[in-house]
Amino acid sequence: MELEAAKQIGAGLATIGLAGVGVGIGNIFASYVAAGIRNPAAAPRMFGQVLLGFALVEAVALYALVIAFLILFG
Repeated sequence: MELEAAKQIGAGLATIGLAGVGVGIGNIFASYVAAGIRNPAAAPRMFGQVLLGFALVEAVALYALVIAFLILFG
């Protein structure tokens, strides 16, 4: 197998983690909306935790993209 082909396959495999990130972000906001509907008074207090969860999940996406770029161009 050529080196370029192996790099392309490796970068593609490294970005599989982005599917989990999409599911995680959808899960976070779906849970927030459901909890906000059940208890509207608590929704503003939960928003900071929602943003923290979003940031942590999004960090996983950034790490996956960095690894893919390192494989491709490293």
